[in-house]
Amino acid sequence: MSGREFFVGRYEQLGWKYKPVKLRQAIRFNYSNIGEQDLVSRLSGLGLNLEKIDFLSSGYWVCDSKVSAGATAEYLLGLYSIQEAAAQVPVSLFSNIRGKVVLDASAAPGGKTVQLADVMGNTGCIVALDVSKQRLMALVNHLERCRVGNVVVFQFDARNGPKLGLKFDRILVDAPCSGNFASDLRWFQNRTLVDVERNARVQREMLMKAVECLADDGEIVYSTCSLEPEENELNVDWALNKLDLQVVDVDCPGVSGLTRVFGKRLDSSVARCRRFWPDVAQGFFVCKFVRRGL
Repeated sequence: MSGREFFVGRYEQLGWKYKPVKLRQAIRFNYSNIGEQDLVSRLSGLGLNLEKIDFLSSGYWVCDSKVSAGATAEYLLGLYSIQEAAAQVPVSLFSNIRGKVVLDASAAPGGKTVQLADVMGNTGCIVALDVSKQRLMALVNHLERCRVGNVVVFQFDARNGPKLGLKFDRILVDAPCSGNFASDLRWFQNRTLVDVERNARVQREMLMKAVECLADDGEIVYSTCSLEPEENELNVDWALNKLDLQVVDVDCPGVSGLTRVFGKRLDSSVARCRRFWPDVAQGFFVCKFVRRGL
């Protein structure tokens, strides 16, 4: 089960009519390194035209510009990061994060890790994990460029997280996923339902182990850049039934999570999740968990 026709048919069953999309480039200011108006002025003077993203506190669309966003001295100095708009949402959902002990369970290449550090004002401690040595090199380079000082990096599988012997106040599970067609021109040719189901199993393992590492009053933000419900709403429904978690409301755009998927009715609280279809921002899914009863 694969191919454009198969997946497009699924999207229509889920309530979204397929259309080709062209992604807009976005950047995120690192406020720990420079003030917003100073950077806007500097980039404008270089010919980098920006438009504020209304649902993000530090995100800007890159409009028609004379220079590449990745080729400025300001970028090399870590004053901003190039980061998809929807990908900036998960970190924004954590509450009271300054000074906390945070786990970034699948951190490379580091966009969200740097964002976490920026929101935390370089306080507390972030433990950043990834299984790929090559991807970790990109993560370390990103941290150094952005002058981040509160991150410890390990080549480590988050599914072994309890072996760290730590309890975390906040856990980001930006899970490895199937991606989507908006950012991969060959996505329909390269993905099958078998791939999706395999990724969903890995994501469930990551969530299960994340709960074991979570402090009693902690928060987990779960996100993917997949459009497939197996990796999104169905995983959340599984977590609600199998783990000591509940989904809480989040203040962000997107449409409500699906509570009926291919004829299966899910827990009504899955509607508190947020789904971004690609014509809005990249294609993304996000939700926030706390322990049941909190």
